[in-house]
Amino acid sequence: MNGVENQEESRKRKSKQSLYSGIALLSSGLLLACQIAAAADPLPRAAPGKAGFSAAALERIDRFYADEIAKDRIPGAVVAIAREGKLVYYKAIGYQDKNAGTPLKTDAIFNLASMTKVLTVVSALTLYEEGRLPLKSSLATYYPQFKSMQVGVVDDSGAVKLEPAKQPIFVQDLMRHTTGLTYGARGNTPLHKMYPASSVGAAFAMTGPEFIDALAKLPLLYQPGTTWDYGLSTDVLGLVVEKVTGKTLGGALEERVWSRLGMRDTGFSVPAEKRSRLARPLPNDPITGKPQDIRVLREQPKFDCGGSCAFSTAADYIRFGQMLLNGGTLDGVRILSPKTVRLMTSDNLGHNIKNNVAGTEAGRAGYGFGLGVAVRTEPGVAATNGSVGDYTWNGANGTIFWVDPKERLVVVLMSVGPGEIRKYYREQIAALVYGAMVR
Repeated sequence: MNGVENQEESRKRKSKQSLYSGIALLSSGLLLACQIAAAADPLPRAAPGKAGFSAAALERIDRFYADEIAKDRIPGAVVAIAREGKLVYYKAIGYQDKNAGTPLKTDAIFNLASMTKVLTVVSALTLYEEGRLPLKSSLATYYPQFKSMQVGVVDDSGAVKLEPAKQPIFVQDLMRHTTGLTYGARGNTPLHKMYPASSVGAAFAMTGPEFIDALAKLPLLYQPGTTWDYGLSTDVLGLVVEKVTGKTLGGALEERVWSRLGMRDTGFSVPAEKRSRLARPLPNDPITGKPQDIRVLREQPKFDCGGSCAFSTAADYIRFGQMLLNGGTLDGVRILSPKTVRLMTSDNLGHNIKNNVAGTEAGRAGYGFGLGVAVRTEPGVAATNGSVGDYTWNGANGTIFWVDPKERLVVVLMSVGPGEIRKYYREQIAALVYGAMVR
């Protein structure tokens, strides 16, 4: 579907960008365009037809986001799709900053929010492979403050009673969210009210050592190793990585993962010369109408929070996802062994741990949890298309990635929609991608 760009908008953009011819879309009088990649492709290209996709059906992605952007529901999106190691779709649609009229390019930088967690777990697994971080080592080995933890039990009157933890918090618990450490924003119980609301909120309020000291004094929401509950576990894991390596988490990841995979735009801060590439949200939440802001785009947290604080691009993250799909290697560089990737991407909850993964959102029904990623364990339950064995995670500011080993598929969506609307886009991108596959 083609459109004619109004002259004023053309004058604004002409000096900034080139447009893909033939895919400009006119919706409610607004022209949106998919931008030519600003840098080299992160993976080799393949024609959609040769990779089992319909080129015409892939254009639904352009039309879908053009319509959503025109309705002021999302500023823009960068979508990268790779199959069998080849890019079949890699476009930026819409705006990096819609309020300022800045067009989006494929090299835009996004806050990953909780997609940071997967990076943190991989850094820890590199240490596991070196024999420096056993999965069944106790958290207290690295931070003795956690040696004698208490579990909170709320009685009928609302009072919190304490009972001793029956077993230690293990490193595996940190990786699979079975520590009993929660997010304060995920509940209204007296126990939740004791906890920091979020990873980034904690990192703005405290340094790493202060965070560890404060968290170790709080009662756990559950007995360790008994219940999946989303929370601050990965932030603690990141600080364990710092303790073992003697580096910041960002330093450890740069050395062990990012530099080795060519992830040049990934880090826990955005250098001054790259800040003009930061993608920004709409001024107001499209559902509630309330002002919205992402503080980490403006200010630097006090420590590298492994649960939320990293930044990246679609190009960098699809290389990371392709490394996992390849069994831990990319372009001749090995990050993890195939067996470790298999362990990471297998369900680590089993039958004895209560699985609350589906409680995060409808698209997680039918999933268990591995080490840092949700893992689909059964077909036909989730509200998102996919395959048994696919694994995924997402970020609260609008990002998601998944790997489907059965289909040899890696998908990355980078966008900035920090409200509840982000869950809608997670479901829709899966429908659009799998709907375009013809084999």
